[in-house]
Amino acid sequence: MKVLFVVSEVEDLVKTGGLADVAKALPIALSEMGHEVCIVMPYYKMLAEQHPGEDCAEPQALFASRKPYDFTIKRLQIGNVPVYAIDYPAYFARDGLYSDSYHAYPDNAERFAFFAQGALQVAKALDFQPDIVHCNDWHTALTPYFMSIDDSGFFDRSRSIFTIHNGAYQGTHRFSDIPFLQPHYLLHSQLDGDALNFVRMGIRYAHKINAVSPNYAQELLTPLGSHHLYHEFQQRRNDLSGILNGCDYTQWDPINDPHIIQTYTADDMSGKEKCKIDLQREAQIPQDLGIPLVGMVCRLTEQKGFGYILPMLEQLMQHNVQLVIIGTGDPQISHTLRSVAQRHPQKLAFIEAFSVQKAHMLEAGSDFFLMPSLFEPCGLNQMYSLAFGTLPIVRGVGGLKDTVTDLADNPEQATGFVFEHPDSDALLACIQRALLFYREYPERFKATQMRAMHSRFTWQQAAQQYLALYHEAIGD
Repeated sequence: MKVLFVVSEVEDLVKTGGLADVAKALPIALSEMGHEVCIVMPYYKMLAEQHPGEDCAEPQALFASRKPYDFTIKRLQIGNVPVYAIDYPAYFARDGLYSDSYHAYPDNAERFAFFAQGALQVAKALDFQPDIVHCNDWHTALTPYFMSIDDSGFFDRSRSIFTIHNGAYQGTHRFSDIPFLQPHYLLHSQLDGDALNFVRMGIRYAHKINAVSPNYAQELLTPLGSHHLYHEFQQRRNDLSGILNGCDYTQWDPINDPHIIQTYTADDMSGKEKCKIDLQREAQIPQDLGIPLVGMVCRLTEQKGFGYILPMLEQLMQHNVQLVIIGTGDPQISHTLRSVAQRHPQKLAFIEAFSVQKAHMLEAGSDFFLMPSLFEPCGLNQMYSLAFGTLPIVRGVGGLKDTVTDLADNPEQATGFVFEHPDSDALLACIQRALLFYREYPERFKATQMRAMHSRFTWQQAAQQYLALYHEAIGD
């Protein structure tokens, strides 16, 4: 099968979030299964500086409102998968991918509308006639629309898949601010006032739609979980599915992790104690193996549950517990965390920074990992935590519900702790339940850690499910 994978970022090339992880791992897994996959992405300034590519086709042009958009195609490689990057400096030769240090670029809709059609032009230029055009998030959500109006015949047998990695980001912009789309009078019927919602377009025009976990797909069909696109998802419910992301265990495995002070296995977890002491030392809190340590690493945003984390922190500090939080983001959240940490320096450490090494140290050194998200399409940190024997404390939403089994629901299969209601009382009660289990049942706690470390969510499994979705889309 031939797959054109259209995406805005790819791990090891440029990355801002989990989308890039998928964009590397899934194409590589499909390629290893024997399928012909190529990735199309923008040729950002950062990409050009760190991974310069070579021109691999004749110069190309798209036209809109009598304006030529002349671009070239650069070839790179990720694993054994070719990557073709659209080089249009006016839109992509900027310091950031989507924003400067403070604000999103005001012409993002224009940039990615051009990219969405440019990706199809790349396929034509390379004579790569795909069975599947796999689009990802709002940046590429217009590609199925452009396929539907393409009259060249090149994509007549192609089918489109639109994967929603985070439906909260929809690419809603004033249509009048998108010059590239002005000739497309058909779009006027798709507007909400003068606003064009890119994700809505992807839902309407893609042959199949999927979310990055089965539970998140079900949430998208509810008024509360649909990110205000309930009617669109309901109309396409028969074409909507959920496929859980995989975890890259080549990078997240305590057996061979170069970022931690001592490696360990499920059969011999003595190294985890050294990792805990190392994390306590790094966080400048008392080095004591007997104190349960809860870790959290994330962007400081409302989505991650800080609306109900912050109000219960003072109550949590009354317990014999340590909490280490690593992250950057919302200044108000970071201010509150700093204030609480100053009042409780022995119990709360807030590290306002991010590094890969610190993230690995926290996963290995914590007893529990806190991930009480307001919503979480898939989530990866809970998978990393399971691999490290760090029991997740999560809210039962999205991929968290698909990957963590609560102790109360199924003690024999439990891998963590799950609560439902998005409020401080429910979160605190869940943490208290975890702390009680740690103190009162140490042998069962260790058995649960071992069970967690044996859980596996692989990209090979995910690729098989995507392949089944591809075959369904083309009618096999």
